[in-house]
Amino acid sequence: MGLFGERHTFFGGLGPADREALSSLGTRHEYPPHDTLLAEGDRTTFVVVLLSGWCTVWTPTERGGRLILALRRAGELVGDMAALDGRPRSASVSALGPLTGLVVSGERFRHFLASRPHANALMTIQLTERLRSADHERRALASMTVLQRLAERLVELADRTGRLENEAVTIRLPLAQHELAASVGSTREAVAKALRLLREQGLVRTGPGTLAVADLDPLRLLAAGQPHGTQT
Repeated sequence: MGLFGERHTFFGGLGPADREALSSLGTRHEYPPHDTLLAEGDRTTFVVVLLSGWCTVWTPTERGGRLILALRRAGELVGDMAALDGRPRSASVSALGPLTGLVVSGERFRHFLASRPHANALMTIQLTERLRSADHERRALASMTVLQRLAERLVELADRTGRLENEAVTIRLPLAQHELAASVGSTREAVAKALRLLREQGLVRTGPGTLAVADLDPLRLLAAGQPHGTQT
C-alpha cells in the first residue's frame, strides 16, 4: 500500500439499496482539472463521493511546495474525517483531471452511516487501510532514498493504473513531474535525476505527457534496497 490506500472502494462496496440511499442525499458536482474540492484548515464538514476521475490529497511544505499524501479514484470518499469528527480539514484535495463528485453534507452522511451497518463497517475498513498506508509512507520518507521511493511509486502506479503498450506498462494518470516528485516527498530536481538514471538503465521511458515502465522486476528490487546498477 502507498498513495492508493485501499483496493476496494467505499461506494463500490455498498449494496444497491445503500448506494441509492447515499446518492439521494447529495448533489452531483463537476470539477475541472486542478480545481479544489477541499481546502486544508476549512471548517466545512461535507463529504465528496468520487463518481469519476482522480484527485490528489496534499499538504503544503515549508519550502512552498506540496507533499502529495494520497491519490483517490472513483468510488472513494474524501472529506470523511471532518464529517466524522467536526475538526478542520487536515489536508487539501484537488482534481487531477476532470472529476465528478457527489457532495453530501456531514450531518446527512453521519446519519447514513448510523442507519446502515454495512456502510459503517466499510468506513471502518477504509480508515484502517488508509492508516496503514500512512504508516508505510512515513517509514519510507524516513528510511528510503529518493531513488527507492521513486521506484516503489512507479511500481505502485503501474500496478494500479498501468496498461501494457508496446512491451511497456504505460501509467494512465496525468501526473506531471513536479506532482510525481510531490508524491515521493522530494524535489523536482532530485526526481528528474532519478528518472534519468532509470532511463539510462532502460527501466522507464518518458516523453511529453507520458511515463512507461519497461521492466517492473528491477524496480521492485530497487525499492527493496537491492541495487540494480543505479544509485542516488
